[in-house]
Amino acid sequence: MNQQQFEQLLDRVAEQLTNDMNTEPRAEWLSVQSTKALSYEQHVRERLHYAVIAMGDEGVGHEVDLNPSGQTFPDVPCGPFGVEVKFTNDDKWVSIANSVRETKRDESVKVVYLMFGKMGGKPDTRWMKYEDCVVHVRTSHEPRFQVDLSGEKESLFSVMGIPYDEFRKLDIMDKMPYIRKYARKIHPDGRLWWLEDTSSGEEHSTDIDLIPYPALDKATQNRYRAEATLLCPTLVADGKGGNGRIKTTAFKDAAMYFMTYRGVLLYNARDINSAGSVGNKIEGVVGLQRLMEKAASYLDSALFEEYWGEKVAPEDRLAWWLEKADAYTTSWDHKPSELMFLAYQKERNNRG
Repeated sequence: MNQQQFEQLLDRVAEQLTNDMNTEPRAEWLSVQSTKALSYEQHVRERLHYAVIAMGDEGVGHEVDLNPSGQTFPDVPCGPFGVEVKFTNDDKWVSIANSVRETKRDESVKVVYLMFGKMGGKPDTRWMKYEDCVVHVRTSHEPRFQVDLSGEKESLFSVMGIPYDEFRKLDIMDKMPYIRKYARKIHPDGRLWWLEDTSSGEEHSTDIDLIPYPALDKATQNRYRAEATLLCPTLVADGKGGNGRIKTTAFKDAAMYFMTYRGVLLYNARDINSAGSVGNKIEGVVGLQRLMEKAASYLDSALFEEYWGEKVAPEDRLAWWLEKADAYTTSWDHKPSELMFLAYQKERNNRG
């Protein structure tokens, strides 16, 4: 199968996925609990699998593994071609993509495509060559690409003046000069905080014009605190003994999230842990649970993968957080799992 044939196959698969998204129950796109209730990524994997089989002899060498072990980039290798998968509940074609480092790259894949499912508005699926839809670079823990399949923005690599295949093979130290030059072009009056670190929008790369945390209204403060607490379960650590270092790292992670994703400056990261906010203030954490439950659904999946170090399905995120939080709160009279998300846990247990 040559590249033109593979792109024709992607056309057929995208059309099938769009039809599926408009006919199957919405819940089936958000779960990985059974063979019937498939995540979008697994839907893509299966559709590609059967499309390759239908190619007969021309599909040989492009087989799709329906049960891959471990995480690679792209998500679905198909011989020399590969498909990265993104999905959003929003009515937009924008998402955070993989790390600029591409440390988990499958080097057998020579050409990468992006298959993007949009459930918001009228459900639809589109695909583009990965290098053509990467339009921006942003960061929280480290630089990550941002993709846009609207077709309205110029490729990041075109703006930086270097082909994607050449850029991806560079060491991170050699990539950073290109990213710094790009950032200064779009932020001529400032600089991105991470760009001078030589060791390492919804456009969430943030310049020096930040909003002070105290200037936010109370509702916004609580929403951002809930998001940070969900992404950084170590914020609930007791802070004593060996947990002291864990707690310090949690403050840094939370401050970084506020700054790079929400454009908010925390003069002291402990501000969000004081006056009954989070941390050892049990009532503060429990009081955030409704907002945390909402955040588990609307925050970008790439954020969870970045902060948690693994992919976790939306319906499993609160359970994942509770497991981690229980381990960190050794001095609480009752574990977080005994106080929080009780209706969610009951429903989950009833499902078996």
